[in-house]
Parts: sequence; structure tokens; C-alpha cells
Amino acid sequence: MEAQNTEKAETIQAVESKQERFWRISDAIWSYAELGLEEYRSSKLLADTLEEAGFKVDRRVAGMPTAFVASWSHRAGKPVLGFLAEYDALPMLSQKAGSATQEPVVAGAPGHGCGHNTMGAMQALSVVVLQEIAQKKGLSCTLKYFGSPAEEMLVSRPYMVRAGLFKDTDVVIDCHSGALFGSGYGISGAGMYSFVVSFRGKTAHSGSNPWKGRSAVDAVELMHAGTERMREHLPPTARIHWVTLEGGEAPNVVPDHASTWYFVRDTDDKLEADFNWVMDCAKAAALMTQTTYQVKVLAACHQAYGNKALAELIFENIKIVGKPDYTKEEETFARAVQESAGVKVKGLDYSLKLTDAATEPYRGGSTDVGDVTLVAPCASVIFPTVLGDFPGHHWTVVTSGISSFAHKGITAGAKVVCFTAYDLLTRLELLAQVRKEFDETSKKYPYKTFLPDDAQPPLGWNAALMAKYRGEMEKFYISP
Repeated sequence: MEAQNTEKAETIQAVESKQERFWRISDAIWSYAELGLEEYRSSKLLADTLEEAGFKVDRRVAGMPTAFVASWSHRAGKPVLGFLAEYDALPMLSQKAGSATQEPVVAGAPGHGCGHNTMGAMQALSVVVLQEIAQKKGLSCTLKYFGSPAEEMLVSRPYMVRAGLFKDTDVVIDCHSGALFGSGYGISGAGMYSFVVSFRGKTAHSGSNPWKGRSAVDAVELMHAGTERMREHLPPTARIHWVTLEGGEAPNVVPDHASTWYFVRDTDDKLEADFNWVMDCAKAAALMTQTTYQVKVLAACHQAYGNKALAELIFENIKIVGKPDYTKEEETFARAVQESAGVKVKGLDYSLKLTDAATEPYRGGSTDVGDVTLVAPCASVIFPTVLGDFPGHHWTVVTSGISSFAHKGITAGAKVVCFTAYDLLTRLELLAQVRKEFDETSKKYPYKTFLPDDAQPPLGWNAALMAKYRGEMEKFYISP
């Protein structure tokens, strides 16, 4: 035990000696606030940083310009440990850092409302420290950092899995920023299909000869009417939501094209049936309006199957690291943000928590990490960067994104990741336990992709929106 404590003390020192550089990287990515598949600056900064550290970087992987895999091997190169990283922002969440009230930097612009800037930086800090430790201790391993864009669109990981990028990876450590310090296991969240249905009709003068037209907008509205009536007959685990992307431009012209974007979510065992029912609604809408239609699947992902043995190991290391020490100023700011947002004012009184999904309420959100959990044992480090129990995708998450509180969370998260990886590399019985559980899960839930064969990443989806704000946002970029 004394030797183990010495090793972890050395790891803490290594993390703390490098932390400030990665705090700056996190701050820079926060300022770039790039939407999914537009993270050109963010992904380049992370990829370049790891390449400079001696990692081999494969860029533009799985058909996505902002996806990459950074790899480093030592000695025999086994086992292979993977580290998931995200760096995309969310629309409409621009917010000044350090403000206790909602105050955008650029009105209407994107912001990091899910903490992905801290996640990309935290995992980069972790693998650079692990590289140093492996060299110093002569450990055999391969470290793989999976730069994963567009998590908010649930895009990258299913395509990365399909491209074989996780082949032969023994364990994957995921992460997420949060309002606590913890991990979890079991089947959680919802599987999901993201797709666009486009209808084509015939244009005509709405007043003079509407009978010559066939309205694509009518088809969209009828499809919506059909899926709304599905709701009563779907199980409580199902979620259906949509937005109209195109719906005509003038009432005196029968619109010959219209489209709608759907998310359909449910547990994995029910998801495909739900999706097929929605497809029947699309077909019926086209028949009723004498239009034609096309379906383009953008993304499709599974529920998450968190590995219990790995989550328990992560949590043991969370208890060793413990909560960071916070200043009176950080506590005061947290209380001010909580009061402003109308949530319970409790300061920085958060928990260390290990969660069993089977004992938690069902949550209808989704993450494309789910696909990874079915091809490699995986669990997540939830590290503290959010100042309270706020709703997700909220300005309160952005306001603490570049703060001493977030920086301390990055450091704490990196220590846990490094401790966990080191345990797996030096105590092979732990790795065997993790793998045994995964093998049992794989027999019960064999992986198959929900992506259709012809599905491709929706490149350029956010290009126009990002271009609308990037010029003004550039004035506020932070240098890494």
C-alpha cells in the first residue's frame, strides 16, 4: 500500500506540474465555442498539442474533418487504453465568464453549455501525464485519445465505431463535466435516431389554381399530426421531438418542398420499432398529399452500458483524490449564480457519488458514448466544473467554464483518470475483471449499429450558423 501511495503521489505531482497549460487550452476552446462538425480550431489545438508531445495523430478520421485519434505506444503496446474527449459547443448559449447573471459575449452566438471545453483539455492532460509515467516506469501500453466532435448531435462515436477505430481497445475511460464528482454503471439514457424527412410536391398559385399544386408543407404537418398521435400509445421511455427546417416562404405559393428534423428516443429494445412507426407516418403523409419523400439519417446511437468494475475502480480513485479545496470567493460566486438561476442555494456542497443506473429514475437524454460501451468496457469520470444543480445546456454552465473552479475540476478529473489507468496497467487482475464483465455484457447485448449502411456524417450542418457569429466571436478569442 505504501508503494501504491508513493506512485499516486508522483502522479499528483506530474498532473499539477502540467495543469496550467491545459487550463489555458480549455479556456481557449471555451472562447472558440464551435458547433458540432465545425470545431476546426478546437480539434486542431488538441491534436497539435498531443502531436507535439509525441503522439501519432490520425486526422479527419471516420469521414469527419474535426475527428482525430492520437496514439502513443510503449514497449509491447499492450494493453490498449482509450480516452474519450469532446469539444463541441451549443447554439444560443454565449455567456460572459464570471458573470452571476445571464449576459452574452455575442448575442445569439454559441457557448459551451455542457462543459466540453474542460473535457477535451482534461483528457489531454491525462494522457500526457500517463505517457510520462509509462516511460518512467517502463510500462507496456498504448494510449489512444479519441477526439470526438459533434457529441451534442450524437454523431461522431457511431461513425468512429463503424470505421473500426475502437478495434482492439481493451478499456475506454470516458468523462463528463458535472456538478458532482463521481461515476456510474448499468444501462442508462436512451438510444436515439436523428433524421430529416424531406417532402417534394408541386408548386402552384395559391389563389388562382391551387388544385394544380401539391403542398409539401401539408405533408410535414400531417406527419407531425401522425407522430403526435403516436405518443399516447408509446411506452413512458419513448421521446419524440421535431423541428420544421423548411416550411414554405410565402402563403400565395403552394410550397413544393418542406422538411422536418426528428429525434426519436427509447430503450434499445424498443427503438427500432418506434423509428419504423414514424417512417409509416412519413409514408402516410406523402400518400395523403400525393407528394414524395426522402429520409436522411444523420445519427443513431445506443443506450449507455456502463461497466460496473471500471466505475467502481474510478470511484475508489475519486475518493482518494477528494474534492478540491475551494476559496471563499469561489463559494460566494457559486451561491450568487445559484440564486440568480433560481435553484437551491447550497454553495459548493456537492457529493462524491457512485451511481447504479438500475436504482435511478429513467433519463430520456442520449449520448453517442453508448455505442462505445458496447464495443469496449467503458465508464465515465464525472468531474466538478458546474456550480450547482442547474438544468443542462444552460448559461450557468458557460459562466463557470473558464474559472478557477473549472480549472480545479480539470486537475481533479485528470488525477482520477491517471490513477485509474495506472491501476489497470499495473494490476492486471483489475483489467481482467473489467474485461470479464464486458464479455458477459456482450453476450447478452451483442453490438449492431443502428446506422443505415448509406448514412454519412452530416458535414456542414452547422456551417452557416457558425459563419454567422464567428467573425464577431473572434474578437474575444483567448490565446492558449
